Amino acid sequence: MANPTVETKKHLIDIVKYRAWWIVLSAVLVLPGVVAMIYSSITYPNHAPLKVGIDYTGGTILQYSVDKKITNKEVTQVGTKLENAGIENPYIQIINVNSVNKDNKIKSILSIRTKFIGEKDTQELEKISNAVTSKYQNSQLIQISSIGPTLGGELFKNSMFAVLLAFIGIVAYMTIRFKLDFAIAAIISLLHDALFVLGMFSIFGLLFHVEIDGLFITAILTVIGFSSHDTIVVFDRIRENLRYYSKKMSFGEIVNISVNQTFARSINTSMTTLITLTALYFFGGVTTKDFVLAMILGIAIGTYSSIFFASILIVFWRERKVKKS
Repeated sequence: MANPTVETKKHLIDIVKYRAWWIVLSAVLVLPGVVAMIYSSITYPNHAPLKVGIDYTGGTILQYSVDKKITNKEVTQVGTKLENAGIENPYIQIINVNSVNKDNKIKSILSIRTKFIGEKDTQELEKISNAVTSKYQNSQLIQISSIGPTLGGELFKNSMFAVLLAFIGIVAYMTIRFKLDFAIAAIISLLHDALFVLGMFSIFGLLFHVEIDGLFITAILTVIGFSSHDTIVVFDRIRENLRYYSKKMSFGEIVNISVNQTFARSINTSMTTLITLTALYFFGGVTTKDFVLAMILGIAIGTYSSIFFASILIVFWRERKVKKS
């Protein structure tokens, strides 16, 4: 085993020395999203902290192909036409199509979300189609997606159950694998990561009308798994170094050594994943963009928290324990 004095000189970053700043940075990253979720819970009709998509609320999405680029001003005009036709609270999105094929006549897709339209509600469908064709004569209905309110509520309950089950499983594993303080620090770190991603999408919902769906919950579960894996790697190294350095060095110095020993591994693993996800975000399909964005944010914050947040929580815990004793 290497000499401890030599190890301390090789530190890339003195994590423990600036521990108060890492806590402040975490607060800066998380608090705006928490405020956005509180504001959303107050302002949204369903009192949800995020803008919930059709998967959980129920409704119908109709997509029309258009042979020109659609501007935001035109979206407002289409919305006015729909409201005048008797369509309540239509939600309209523009999906721009970047096609390599020059012969492709579809330049934009107009996505209209409204209340649930059943198979027998042909009049509602005609009203929407007439409003769109009055603005874009060559538009065509290319897709209809409908989810009933009951099914949407059931999907939401199952998604929340899946997230809760994942947390319980990680808590149990961490408690068995490490000591209680390590397990608590890991769980707080996971909550920190989840709150950041949820908060960012709450802000996106308020500013850009981004909605969450089933893929978003999948992204959150993946982020939780990735973040816990990264944290376990750091904690394993701390536990290993405690066996050799506990009598020679303070706990804070041992954490510094451990974090710096795993720093390059964590960064390299995350960067390769982020490069792939970034390429997928810019060149992948439109339907997976929000999913990929959630993954990018989650992996970035997970890497940060495993290095600068979870390890610092243990240092605070142990220092407090020493002061009490």
